Amino acid sequence: MAFNILLVDDSVTVRAVISKALHLAGVDINLLYQAGNGQEALTILEAEWIDLVLCDISMPVMDGEALVAHMVDNGMIKSVPVVIVSSAGSEPRIVRLREMGVRDYIQKPFTPERIREVVDNVMGVGKNA
Repeated sequence: MAFNILLVDDSVTVRAVISKALHLAGVDINLLYQAGNGQEALTILEAEWIDLVLCDISMPVMDGEALVAHMVDNGMIKSVPVVIVSSAGSEPRIVRLREMGVRDYIQKPFTPERIREVVDNVMGVGKNA
């Protein structure tokens, strides 16, 4: 099954690296959306079908934690899994985000294999094969 994935990071370069890692890892992608902050991500989430959000924490306008809080408030977190991809992950913050419903955390820098492992796990790829 091909996934619609939303990449949320204020760095165009990091979004390109994650995109390349997804492709190198062989993740089956239908559409790849990109947002530079949480506010842009919410606009996309409200307009498009998204299967998975890969999101940074530290961003201008609306950070990743605020985006997750909005997704909790409007119920999106129940149907759209969120994985944090960040270097700014203190243990208390990661615990708080997991308690809010974030499914996993990928530490930057990462490998394509780590991206694939997390996407497969979060999306249930291969569990019924």
